[in-house]
Amino acid sequence: MRDGSSLGAMLLVLGAVLCLIGLLLIFAPKLPGWLFHLPGDLRWKRDGVEVYVPFTSFLILSVVLTLLLNLLLRFFGKD
Repeated sequence: MRDGSSLGAMLLVLGAVLCLIGLLLIFAPKLPGWLFHLPGDLRWKRDGVEVYVPFTSFLILSVVLTLLLNLLLRFFGKD
């Protein structure tokens, strides 16, 4: 079982992630229009139903977040 300090750290990280998600929801309308309309993002329209699958956007977002997380882990010394 984990001790209290690691549980506290996990709760702090969870709180930070929730704050970032909240900020993203607040500022999402102000993001550039091209951000989620890249080549490779699929959009389907048929009979009043629209399906949007942002493959390329999420691939780029995944690479950026992976690089950021690796930099943070190296900075804090957790290789």
